[in-house]
Amino acid sequence: MQKIIQFINDNILWGVPMIILILGVGIYLTARNKFTQVTKFPYAVKMTIGKTLTGIGKKNKKSGDGISQFEAFSTAIAGTVGTGNIVGVATAILSGGPGAVFWMWLSAFVGMFTNFAENVLGIYYRKKGKDGEYRGGPMYYISEGLGWKWLAILFSIFCMLAAFGMNMVQINTIADTLNGGLKVPKWVSGVAVAIVIALIIIGGIKRIGKITSYIIPFMCVGFIIMAVVIIFMNVKAIPTAFGQIFKSAFSFKAVGGGVLGYAIMRSMRYGLARGIFSNEAGLGSSVIAHSASSVKEPVRQGLWGIFGVFLDTIVICTLTALMILTSGVYSEGMEISGAMLSQSAFTQAFGQFGTIVFSIILPLFAFTTILSWAYYGEKSFEFIFGKKYSIIFKIVYVALVIVGALTGVSLVWDLADFFNGLMAIPNLIALFFLGGTITRITKNYFARQKDSGIMPMLSAYPEENLKLTEENEEKAVVSDEVEKEQETSDG
Repeated sequence: MQKIIQFINDNILWGVPMIILILGVGIYLTARNKFTQVTKFPYAVKMTIGKTLTGIGKKNKKSGDGISQFEAFSTAIAGTVGTGNIVGVATAILSGGPGAVFWMWLSAFVGMFTNFAENVLGIYYRKKGKDGEYRGGPMYYISEGLGWKWLAILFSIFCMLAAFGMNMVQINTIADTLNGGLKVPKWVSGVAVAIVIALIIIGGIKRIGKITSYIIPFMCVGFIIMAVVIIFMNVKAIPTAFGQIFKSAFSFKAVGGGVLGYAIMRSMRYGLARGIFSNEAGLGSSVIAHSASSVKEPVRQGLWGIFGVFLDTIVICTLTALMILTSGVYSEGMEISGAMLSQSAFTQAFGQFGTIVFSIILPLFAFTTILSWAYYGEKSFEFIFGKKYSIIFKIVYVALVIVGALTGVSLVWDLADFFNGLMAIPNLIALFFLGGTITRITKNYFARQKDSGIMPMLSAYPEENLKLTEENEEKAVVSDEVEKEQETSDG
């Protein structure tokens, strides 16, 4: 069975057909929307991380309808920025050579808009439950936008199964890393993580969002600092590293390996044919978290998608690649795992301290991925069976944390890749057929920046759209009054 699944993964789901589908849909949406991820990139940075940083320390009235944009982003990025950023990039270089990095950049370029499109549709078609929480994702824009409930259910089934597989793979990474670096018994890691995960996911998306909003910045900043230090310790090798990337970028081996490496952003794929985990641009999982945001404007949350893929691939993965290439730990044809290759760069630069730091950072990446996928799987379960029975999913999910820590999971990795690939197909179909809707919502938003008299496109449901429009107008009036008061007090 494993050989059959491997064949399907390597030749169909994550072979040339899937590469064509993901890049094809991304290029189609990018061209149709006149390269929004480029023309509006400064605006995206300003309205996402820019607003978050400038808002630190200021009083903010929280909405009871969901979580903050940054918490939604943190939950989503927790599923995207994972072991793949450390191990996946190393695996891409091992399998496709340094030129693989170039193809990761190209894939990320179109992926920035694909993720933007997913978030726009997620907010536009989401629904509010009786508990006051927003629920959205591919299953909603497939069922409500296309009217294909059967395909939405199919997506949800694949998402649940992929969540179980991702859970086991990530806890296995944590257990192996802590056991190898700090000699912690695997069962201890499994039980400890299971308890923490149970306490967090019982609290729902608000608790998950809050936890990830604390961990993600620390995790990303910590890794970025360490990687930058390693690169500058080998600063003279930077031109050579870029030369290696561009020189081998157009070899057949590099093309295959690069796209492969980009697609597995959150975890590693085995050597030349290991299971693959998507960076979620096209997979449709991260939008489930983004849809829980309290934001009213679909495009506003879409901008977080652009920034998220940029941070994940263009920034963090590029730093990982340069860290490996400048430190000299990579050589063509070497027999080593992606995890060990990345760890070698840390160890070479910082000795035993580097090994310990790596043993802490990698589990943190994996832990936040487990948290995010718990939410993705739970919302998919609820879409089919309802919120009443969601405790069943949570119990099974937590139990698999312990199982994953103690089990050799080569088959589970392949199954997770298999279901990730199956998830992507209905989502990409929806993105293609809803391309016109994405364009209209995007144009409507930017047109309203110049003409406030245009009727907003905030929700697919007329009553909800009218309600949100009125709330936006009230908010604009209040903002103007606050701004005038601030100007008066400053004067």
